[in-house]
Amino acid sequence: MTHTMTLDGKDVTFAEGETIYEVAQRHEGDIPTLCYDPRLEPYGSCRLCVVEVEGQRLPVASCTAKATPGMVVKTSTARIEKQRRTLLEMVASENRELEVDELRGYASQELAALVDRYDARTGRFAGKQSGTTREDDDNPFILRDYDLCISCYRCVRVCAEQQGDHAISVMNRGFDTQITVEFGGLLKDSACTFCGQCVQTCPTGALADRKALRHAEVPGEIEKTRTICPYCGVGCSVDILTKGDQMVGIQPDMDGPANLGALCVKGQFAYDFVQHPDRLRMPMVRGDDGELHETDWDAALDRAADGFRKVVDRYGRHSLYAVASGRAPHEAAYTVQKLMRAGWGLNHIDNCSRA
Repeated sequence: MTHTMTLDGKDVTFAEGETIYEVAQRHEGDIPTLCYDPRLEPYGSCRLCVVEVEGQRLPVASCTAKATPGMVVKTSTARIEKQRRTLLEMVASENRELEVDELRGYASQELAALVDRYDARTGRFAGKQSGTTREDDDNPFILRDYDLCISCYRCVRVCAEQQGDHAISVMNRGFDTQITVEFGGLLKDSACTFCGQCVQTCPTGALADRKALRHAEVPGEIEKTRTICPYCGVGCSVDILTKGDQMVGIQPDMDGPANLGALCVKGQFAYDFVQHPDRLRMPMVRGDDGELHETDWDAALDRAADGFRKVVDRYGRHSLYAVASGRAPHEAAYTVQKLMRAGWGLNHIDNCSRA
């Protein structure tokens, strides 16, 4: 059932249960936020998304307030914009820096972009800073640079609500607020599965992709190429980050139909094999000397076909069995089953993803 409300002087429709923020987003509204992630339950902590509602004395958080029929909402009055600027000045004053490398994570530029949008680099609230960086956490994947933390709790919530790991939480209050794991330990000793979700939702880069940052000094602009993770049959959508011809990182596709921004530790961090110096670049066959030698594809395929024929001639076609790789594209998996079923008349085929 649809209803009507007034948003910035225009009559707009909305569905039962939608929040003001969701309605505004759908109608191309531009309400800023720092604690909001569409995959998470609304939290309303940053207060940047506040709007004026006719009949309400104080501004309300649009991400948590439900739209109601006949509601009159103003999203960017002078009063609201002034409040947002002040909030951003206060948030920015607690951080060591605002400019961080975009390789830190998918959302790492959000705070800096909003501070620039509202011209909030005034420094008038400069003083005590919050968050203590965990320099002792030497895990190879996630940098815990809490000097940049703004206590939006997106990392804590995505770990609990989306991943179900509940690996990280919050301790203390005020300037002593700290993102932590059980007993204040290291990530590798916690329930963390290193999926990288906390990294990709962090709006300041406080949690960062440590592997990608190794390539921060590589010259060139970052380009993103949409593709599918090759590790299993789920088909998670990812963006390959490159500088020139060098792969520098991976980020999840937040709109990927199979994953909606989620990845496992392999999909997020296990890409070193792509440009590893030991990776084979040409087919190899074993020579009469017992050693492997590079050859061309025609020679390699002929050798493989000859091997199949010899096995069938000696043991019969039912001696053949194929296992397709979960890291192969769908086209390759289709070809393998076609070879077995159409080529040899067999159903002896399996896939490592099944396990």
